[in-house]
Amino acid sequence: MSRIHDMATKTIYFTVNGRPEQAEFPVDCPSLDVKELFRSAAEAGPNDILKLYNPRGSIINISPALEPNSPHSCYKLEVVAADCNSEPLGVELAGTLGFDLSAMEKRLRGLEKKIFFEASEAPAVVFEMKKQVDLFREKLESVEHLSWLGLFKDLSEGTPKPSPFYHKRTLHKTRKECEHVREKFLQMSSLEISEEVRQYLKTPTFDNWQWEDAEIMVLLQFMYTDLDFISTFNIEPEVLQQFLFEVYRRYNNIPFHNFKHCFCVTQMMYGLIWLTDLRTKMDTIDLLIMLTSAVCHDLDHKGYNNAYQINARTELALRYNDISPLENHHCAVAFEILEKPQNNIFRNLPADQYKRIREGIIKCILATDMTKHNEILNKFKSILPAFDFTNKDHKDVLMMILIKVSDISNEARPMEVAEPWLDCLLQEFYNQSDVEKLEGLPVTPFMDRDKVTKPSSQTGFIRFILLPLFIELANLFPCLEQHIIDPVRKALDYYTEMEKALEREKQNRAQSESVSKSKETAVSAQSTSDVHTDAGGRASKQDAQ
Repeated sequence: MSRIHDMATKTIYFTVNGRPEQAEFPVDCPSLDVKELFRSAAEAGPNDILKLYNPRGSIINISPALEPNSPHSCYKLEVVAADCNSEPLGVELAGTLGFDLSAMEKRLRGLEKKIFFEASEAPAVVFEMKKQVDLFREKLESVEHLSWLGLFKDLSEGTPKPSPFYHKRTLHKTRKECEHVREKFLQMSSLEISEEVRQYLKTPTFDNWQWEDAEIMVLLQFMYTDLDFISTFNIEPEVLQQFLFEVYRRYNNIPFHNFKHCFCVTQMMYGLIWLTDLRTKMDTIDLLIMLTSAVCHDLDHKGYNNAYQINARTELALRYNDISPLENHHCAVAFEILEKPQNNIFRNLPADQYKRIREGIIKCILATDMTKHNEILNKFKSILPAFDFTNKDHKDVLMMILIKVSDISNEARPMEVAEPWLDCLLQEFYNQSDVEKLEGLPVTPFMDRDKVTKPSSQTGFIRFILLPLFIELANLFPCLEQHIIDPVRKALDYYTEMEKALEREKQNRAQSESVSKSKETAVSAQSTSDVHTDAGGRASKQDAQ
């Protein structure tokens, strides 16, 4: 019996604040029970975060899979965040995520009690929220590094969506914020990126939400290296790093047109270059132009589109005579950055090559103005039957098409990546329409929160803008059909169904309100009839008397 007991259990020796402890549990014990056992040994509360170190000082997961040890090779257990409001980790989390994990848990518990009190049963969403908080805490407790490029990330598991609400921050990044990211970027810039991430980076399925800004800069640096730009154009690594940092610094804290959007557009461009084998069809300098244009295409965007700039008569609209004010500004900021030698990745090129690059970048960035969409698409369609990669005019149009596709390519990504971006875009749209109403300006129709829903904003855009553009590009590169057109068709089906469901819900609500009003009218009429009858009865009685 004793031998069976020993075989079925596991004993773990560890210390808590220098105090020796031991835990014994069945080998098939659930993970949560094992963690509760260690939590009890540490006399830790339910909100505390635990970390377990092996004798070598590495963090290990608290789970039934723990390797049995001896009193001479103890693990070390630490309570690292006994109070989320005062401990450094809690403060950092609150600042980074825009909320306090501990406060969130308290609110959830209060909400749960209130629901139980009023309805006697909590809906599934409450349990789902609790589960998400538990998963987040488990990740904090068990993962040594929450950030590195494929070494510690599990690329196979679904990543949590970001909050659709953009936390209130200053428009421009603070010096402290920038220096913190710069320091992390420089620390990581010489590290090797895993082969898995290298291949993943070339696909439209890449999930940007799991990468921090410093990591994104490392990935951008890798793209320049991988496409042989460093050696071909004699770009010094420290100059490229300084250029990428300045680009990061000049993207603003706004919901959509931010540094992560810059990365998504650049990553899609990089993926298209590899998927279509453009390295064998175009000059390397053209690829450099396209990638750098993608990096710079929305620099210093403040979250309000050209229509607002023109209607509000902003400084940009006045400076550029209402002609693509934003896109002209993005170009100007890009070359303002490149004007400084320490940032100028083109500084070792002869004047004629620099001139060609400057002209190409300006042409590409100006092409992202959606008012020019039909003009550029029609030009591409006209040359498509006889497209010639040796014809400069043909290549120029293709470069404009490629940056346009990259710029609006979110719906070609998996739904769990694309939909949060739509939430961010709608928030930026709604912000603009709110300001337009406050300032008495014409309200941009597709941005009005009173008229636009998530599905209605997408169905028309996908049907009339995205698909026609993507289909023409796939006519030149048939291999793109499965990579960018199939996902966009699925997105159209998804939002079409969502729109129908909302319409049905609206009709049901209208019918319910109509029935409710009919009942109220009937009750009101009956009450009036009763009053008349009663008054008539009293009158007859008085007459008789």
